[in-house]
Amino acid sequence: MAGEAFAEAGLASGMRIVQIHNFYQQSGGEDRVYQAECELLRSRGHSVVQYSLHNDSLSDMAAPEMAVRTIWNHRAYRELKALLQAGPVDVMHAHNTFPLMSPAVYYAAQAFNVPVVQTLHNYRLFCAGSTFYRGGRVCEDCLHSPLPYRGVMHACYRNSRPATTAVAAMLAIHRAAGTWRTKVQMYIALTRFAKQKLIEGGLPEHRVRVKPNFLASDPGPGTGLGGFALFLGRLTEEKGIRTLLRAWRDVPDVPLKVAGSGPLASFVAERARELPNVEYLGQCEPRCATELLRSAAFLVFPSEWYEGLPMTIVEAFACGTPVICSALGAMNELVLRDITGVLFEPGNALELAGAVNRLIADQRRLSQMRAKARQEYLECYTPGINYPQLMEIYEAAKDNLHS
Repeated sequence: MAGEAFAEAGLASGMRIVQIHNFYQQSGGEDRVYQAECELLRSRGHSVVQYSLHNDSLSDMAAPEMAVRTIWNHRAYRELKALLQAGPVDVMHAHNTFPLMSPAVYYAAQAFNVPVVQTLHNYRLFCAGSTFYRGGRVCEDCLHSPLPYRGVMHACYRNSRPATTAVAAMLAIHRAAGTWRTKVQMYIALTRFAKQKLIEGGLPEHRVRVKPNFLASDPGPGTGLGGFALFLGRLTEEKGIRTLLRAWRDVPDVPLKVAGSGPLASFVAERARELPNVEYLGQCEPRCATELLRSAAFLVFPSEWYEGLPMTIVEAFACGTPVICSALGAMNELVLRDITGVLFEPGNALELAGAVNRLIADQRRLSQMRAKARQEYLECYTPGINYPQLMEIYEAAKDNLHS
């Protein structure tokens, strides 16, 4: 799919939008959001042209070449200019441009006076590792630094100092050149928390708008009658899986199903053999994951880093499933305390266990939360709610181009 561009005709009254995305080697939430947004725009009569690159090509790329492309990809610049030259474009909307596309794509749009919208799914502009997480804790060491040298010292990108140096160089060069402030007309932050961090890092406040992701297909409310708690996600340190399993030593009466894969898979499997009420399911297909969410009494989301906007929480709400999650970052605003779920101190296994035991013992409260969770989905995360928000941002980008 590298360098591929294709168009699908829309209604004459629609806009012509170029959506661009650098796909990851392991498919994730950003990839799905990008595809869903393209389909949403087409369904509303717009002509959408997609330009994409794929990180699979990194395996055949020498380190020096990758470093150069991270800073400025001449090929992507030429290909995008040719695409923009082929016909009038109303707006270019970028999702992920790292590492292969590079900020060169913004300059290609500028050459044709095309306004640029950039969705920031993570914190890459201010953190080489993109997560504000290092050494088992939240880390904002590079948020206010014009040169993210601490990220290089700690090898925050791919655990490699040379690779992190390339990322840090890209960030420093384009910050000095004013790329982030002048070449992008509107940024989309997924939450109010993320917006505040982006502004702290130096983005102009008037160019950052909050628009959450949406769920393309409504699974419908489930019953929640399975009687079990569910963890669904990557099995990594930052996801709080160790805290989760420590907590379950003090949760004797609630079965826990863990679905997912990742570096801690063997650790989870071992603990599941030790704890009689923990079942490790491995990686689940999307349909299976949805059915688990529909049946679960609640989702447990013990993340210990600044999540973006976890689609697992959105999917849980769509199923009418409450969420017990860490009171950290954006999760503080996504899960309404004692309305759509329960919040606990990040990393506090004892507090998590207490929250689980209390909620499962109060079926009336749990039922009320199910109704509120479903209502939250309908009011915030449907395509119908999301589309006008996106159109407003596109119009603002056009206005900012000439201001």
